[in-house]
Amino acid sequence: MTTTNFTETFSCMSRSQSSRRTGSMRPVNAAANGRKMRSIIAEDPEWSLELVPLLTTLCLQHIIKHFREKPILDELTPNYKAYVLQRLPTSLPLTITANLISDESYWKRCCEGRWAVSDVSTYDNSWKRMFFERHLENIIEFFIPDATDTKTVLDAVPLCRNYVKRLKVSQLLPPIKESPRYDEDDRSDCASDTGSEGPSMDHFDFRILLDKLPNLEELNVVYGVKGCGMNFEWNLFEFTFRDCEFLAKALHSCKTLQVFRIHRSKVDDEKCCLLVSQLLDHPSLQELDFSHNHIGDRGARAIGKLLNRSQLKRLVICNNQIRGPGAQALAHALSKNTTLRSLNLRLNRIVDEGGQALAQALVKNKTLVNLHLGGNNMTEPTAMALSQALVENRTLKNLNLSNNRLGVDGGKILEEGMSHNSSLVECDIRLTNVAQDSEYSRLHAKIKHKCDPSAKV
Repeated sequence: MTTTNFTETFSCMSRSQSSRRTGSMRPVNAAANGRKMRSIIAEDPEWSLELVPLLTTLCLQHIIKHFREKPILDELTPNYKAYVLQRLPTSLPLTITANLISDESYWKRCCEGRWAVSDVSTYDNSWKRMFFERHLENIIEFFIPDATDTKTVLDAVPLCRNYVKRLKVSQLLPPIKESPRYDEDDRSDCASDTGSEGPSMDHFDFRILLDKLPNLEELNVVYGVKGCGMNFEWNLFEFTFRDCEFLAKALHSCKTLQVFRIHRSKVDDEKCCLLVSQLLDHPSLQELDFSHNHIGDRGARAIGKLLNRSQLKRLVICNNQIRGPGAQALAHALSKNTTLRSLNLRLNRIVDEGGQALAQALVKNKTLVNLHLGGNNMTEPTAMALSQALVENRTLKNLNLSNNRLGVDGGKILEEGMSHNSSLVECDIRLTNVAQDSEYSRLHAKIKHKCDPSAKV
């Protein structure tokens, strides 16, 4: 009997099985002539016909064993299908299972067998989505330019494209450096001119991938190497201009992208401007995160231009090199913006020049809910400007001014402005040298607002 005929004979086999199964062995009774036949006793007293597997079970086991050559699944009844899925090996090629198996329990076994930590809650509780996102991330993170065949990525796309919504790429490998080889007797002064051309790419080229993922909503990238140990070299953490060009074009082609984050990748003003230029008027981008980079005032001006030519709702530029002029450019854009709800400028150098400009923008802005200005070396003039802004602003709910130098007088001025504001829920003024009674007033205001949102401080 061939594998193809198994599913056609399940019902008749089940009927024949039920007719022949009798439980344990019993004496054979009476022949046609009425004589009593002798009993047959098995050598194993515990032997029973129940130990013999059903023919349907043998057929299902045959399907499982030969699933790689002849995958049979959808033709089976629900019970038989469940039996097969519970026993299929997780080592089967993805070319067979990717678009055939949707059962979550199978993909759960695949995830738990491959990764020690598997938190499905961060993947919309979909084990299949987790598997293919992490599978594609691993391919990208271990891709070596001009050593790994791009076909490795392209072959994975048809299998992953329907299930990948987010990519968190925590490392990107550079090309393999080969030491130059030449004979000791070679006295040529132009040995470098005889070498081969450089690599075709400095890191993984996202242009070959992003436009082929129709459901991609979030991309997190770090241009660096994890666990390099004693092999540390600075070129392992270099985001080149060519990398930036390739990435910018890839972002422009990905129209479904809603969140883009690039961390710890030495993004400077020039690279920031290039990335932003390809994100202008993006149809779906809602969150942009450039934290822990080298962006200065010119990059901040480019981001300010993006604010009013996008649908951004959250902007994070913490731990960069933005100074007063850059913050002023952001404030100018913020005063006209109608979509941004959260702005994080923590750990920059905007000082009072930038702090006052942002405070003035709060008077006109009607959408910002969260503002983080911690660690920007701001002093009393910023506290005064913010106090005046809080009198008129009715949308800001969270304001973080921690680790600045507001001083005692600055704390009192800020407290006065808060007394006329009914929308602010939390104002963080830790490590700002304000008086202790001002900190107590701030805490009291926070508790009072949580208990009675309509109450004034």
